[in-house]
Amino acid sequence: MTADGALPVDFLEPGDRIVTRSGMRALREIHLRRYSGPAVRIREGALGNGRPEQALVLPAHAPVLVRDWRAAALFGCKSVVMEVDRLVDGEFIVPTEAVSMRLFDLRFDHPEIVYAEGLEIACAAAETAVRVAAE
Repeated sequence: MTADGALPVDFLEPGDRIVTRSGMRALREIHLRRYSGPAVRIREGALGNGRPEQALVLPAHAPVLVRDWRAAALFGCKSVVMEVDRLVDGEFIVPTEAVSMRLFDLRFDHPEIVYAEGLEIACAAAETAVRVAAE
């Protein structure tokens, strides 16, 4: 989700304003890479109504925000960011293998949670922002 509405990630550029859980934030960096390896297929609605909006395949290590009974059952809290492979149930969320997946790494001034296809995905801070904060 952006200030201009829902856009495919392919069209995003640094400087675009992205809707995050903490409000509208400027995208600082975007990196594209190919990924092959362990992945997870999530059926439409597996994490709640419209979450995700359609079936998705994510890398097994993709950090997602979980805000339902799973967070309470697994960690005793209302919400938690976890790698998606920790949610595998064998029926609605299943392990798979990605042969060649395009991954877009979005970076902001601070870690953020973005909305994508009804899921909430964690994004790291830009390296320059981390360096500035560390100096």
